Amino acid sequence: MKLATYKDGSRDGQLVVVSRDLTTAHYATGIATRMQLVLDDWNFMSPQLEDLYHTLNTGKARHAFPFNPQQCMAPLPRAYQWADGSAYRNHVELLLAARKAEVPASFDEDPLMYQGGSDDFLGPCDPVVCRDEAYGIDFEAEVAVITADIPMATTPQEALEGIRLVMIANDVSLRHLVPGELAKGFGFFQSKPATAFSPVAVTLNELGDAWDQGRLHLTMQSTWNGRKVGMCEAGPEMTFHFGQLIAHMCKTRNVRAGTIVGSGTVSNKGVEVDAKKEWPKGYSCIAEKRAIETILDGQPSTEYMQFGDTIRIEMKGKNGESLFGAIEQKVVQS
Repeated sequence: MKLATYKDGSRDGQLVVVSRDLTTAHYATGIATRMQLVLDDWNFMSPQLEDLYHTLNTGKARHAFPFNPQQCMAPLPRAYQWADGSAYRNHVELLLAARKAEVPASFDEDPLMYQGGSDDFLGPCDPVVCRDEAYGIDFEAEVAVITADIPMATTPQEALEGIRLVMIANDVSLRHLVPGELAKGFGFFQSKPATAFSPVAVTLNELGDAWDQGRLHLTMQSTWNGRKVGMCEAGPEMTFHFGQLIAHMCKTRNVRAGTIVGSGTVSNKGVEVDAKKEWPKGYSCIAEKRAIETILDGQPSTEYMQFGDTIRIEMKGKNGESLFGAIEQKVVQS
């Protein structure tokens, strides 16, 4: 099934069930008013929501209405925890190579992860608000999952059983604030403003064989100012699958229902063409494009986002239809 949260003036919005083709919706008020309530009592509430979803898809829902992504908050408007990994080795390699640094020897065994702000997510069409272009405004196209309760010391395989919903994200970064923060040795904070999520979150059964052992084998499409800049494959080059990312979190703590876990920037390796390196799949963040330019030309030439810029992030199913709906945002000055 597909679930969204509509704006109603409150912090948590109103839960709605959305049709498979994203054309119609129905309030879930008779079952649950908010997404977190469903996550807290999944085994009882999700079958009821599935029944409503089936009724909606067959055109028999009496109070259905046209679905409008503009009305959407993030599917889970605020979460108990937002933890973002960096699961694509190529992304890490590119950014470090541009600084003439090497990937840590532990990377293939120990995922990189930071804990971001989870109290103020953005809806899919909400603007990216920033005080200053000089901060280096960047988009990051990612896959994300929402979990059930998962106990401490859970194995990667067991952790996969705790994934309830999947969505896509724009994990906005302020790149020029990153070096100073990392130099302190305490991680990201000011350089990571509010994250945006897709209009809908979907259950695993909606993904079919595209979901395979914690990886989503579909193409992440990024369109910056109307120009498609990324067609990156999310599955094959994901070094750590979501079960491994969640198990990494669970090493020393419990993970509670309503935790959101991100994949990090979807990224694909370059290829050799006529003795020259090229990246035909494009990029899912501007920092990668700048890193590629630095590797090839000695310095970056692409600027970060400016006020008035737009970004669209979308993932389509194997039938060519939008799976989660699109994130469509404009960068504005606060």
